[in-house]
Amino acid sequence: MADADTLALLMPQIAAGDRAALRRLYEATSAKLFGVCLRILSDREEAEDVLQEVYVTVWRRADRFDAGRASVVTWISTIARNRSIDRLRARGPLAHADQVDELQIADGAASAETLLAAADDAGRLHGCLGELDARTQTAIRTAFFDGVTYEALARRMDAPLGTVKSWIRRGLARLKGCLER
Repeated sequence: MADADTLALLMPQIAAGDRAALRRLYEATSAKLFGVCLRILSDREEAEDVLQEVYVTVWRRADRFDAGRASVVTWISTIARNRSIDRLRARGPLAHADQVDELQIADGAASAETLLAAADDAGRLHGCLGELDARTQTAIRTAFFDGVTYEALARRMDAPLGTVKSWIRRGLARLKGCLER
């Protein structure tokens, strides 16, 4: 995978309509993003469809990328995660994707989670997560790192959906405050 600075330089080129820049971004990131999509959806065909949607979104919204807010990998991984969860929700209210623990992608580089954690200053984030109570920590980690929908998380935690959403909302507010310090 290309380094963060190289990927960041591609974004203005993509915003200007440079197809070769989009191809280079795809070649550098598609294996990791496919892993993100597949882990959430547990369905290869759906993951491939979502991956295509992600790069269409990048093509259309490259001008909105802000290097001051996130790395390119974080930005497009967030798009992939959100699109995958949207697809999972479209399956219906009882949809649940089983976690894929033994996902093998012939890539050899660090996992998507590892890249995301490094890009977002993992030490600081994990320190702030450590300040949350165990229940809130579990809810946030499961929803955001494992890609589990709120509905599925509520079933797993045997709690009402509104309660789980409240735990996450309050926990995210505390995390934001902690990270802004």
